[in-house]
Amino acid sequence: MTRTAREIRESIESNWKEYLSRYANLFSSNAVSGSSPPSVFVGSYNYPKVFIGPMVPPIHGDTSLLDIPEKWSGKTLEEIVNFRLNLIRGIKKMSVADPQGRYIEDLQEVAMSSRPIESDIEFHKNTIPVTSIDGESAPFGPIGEIKNSKFSSSSSDRFIQKAYYDRDLKAEDAVLALYNRGIEISKIQKCFSIGMFGKKRKLVPTRWSITATDDIISKSLVSEILDFSLTDACQVFCFEHLDNLYSVVIFPHRWMFEMQEAWHDGDAVGFGNDFEDARGIDHPPAIAGAYFAAKLAIAEYFVKNQTQGAVLVLREIRPEYAVPVGVWQVREGVRATMKQKPYVASSFDDAIDFACKNMSISKTEWLSKGNMLKLIKQKTIADFF
Repeated sequence: MTRTAREIRESIESNWKEYLSRYANLFSSNAVSGSSPPSVFVGSYNYPKVFIGPMVPPIHGDTSLLDIPEKWSGKTLEEIVNFRLNLIRGIKKMSVADPQGRYIEDLQEVAMSSRPIESDIEFHKNTIPVTSIDGESAPFGPIGEIKNSKFSSSSSDRFIQKAYYDRDLKAEDAVLALYNRGIEISKIQKCFSIGMFGKKRKLVPTRWSITATDDIISKSLVSEILDFSLTDACQVFCFEHLDNLYSVVIFPHRWMFEMQEAWHDGDAVGFGNDFEDARGIDHPPAIAGAYFAAKLAIAEYFVKNQTQGAVLVLREIRPEYAVPVGVWQVREGVRATMKQKPYVASSFDDAIDFACKNMSISKTEWLSKGNMLKLIKQKTIADFF
């Protein structure tokens, strides 16, 4: 049975509630004291007046692992979800426009901090567990409205400080400058979200800042690779990551990128995909932030190898991936995929056969949902060499 993406995501939401009923953080208090990883979160509900605040675990010490997705390689889904459930989210309602005031400055210092920051939060009422999840950003634990907050002094990365204090630097240029300095993408996203970049600064909901950061970086990388020579082989890279199966097919052609997803919920499958050529994509992708996360990882591979090509990313999301932990896992999953030893295919058909070898979705199903088949019908793979 085939279901729509919406139906599958509603099923995922149900899985999340079931997971919470079994593993939820039972922390309920009108105060929390601990070391923020550091972490801040900007909600999207009720935009342009949104809930913003720090995320603090009731733990002191080195808590950085709780909010650095780049360091979660090899961790199980349960481990990652439990990392996140330890984070207590404090909130205050604020307008996204022209963020100012001591509270905002405190959160910006938290976001900039190069190490966990001691935090004391007092809530108006006891915290309550969160029963919803958006799939774009990683989940978190109980939530409470902040009455008072206090943060210790902290040290910040000097490159982030420079971008923060440069009011003439465009937000897009700040993102790229920090990325090129080797700052973790998750760190850049937090700073972007809390209104630290650009000439006219504003708060950006976390889920939007994640997608915007991946989009800015991937677009810049693609503009660079368009000047490279074509890859000289048809190759397939495969990897499994958090019950997500990835197969990436690349072949000689001017830059084209397509990502296809298939979601399982145990007895049904939903499909989604989107596509671009060298002109880029001119609409919000049907598969949302996952598209830009995968595109960024692929573009990094081409920049590293000084080549370009056409790319088909297949992502099969198995039923065991019961709780979405955010699109970071797509970026890190595809990054890991591109580090595997590739299979060198003799033809596009051979490549697709190999790509689907360990998947439950057939080659016919994948190709019927996407755009690459249309290209292949117009030309043979030999035309690309």
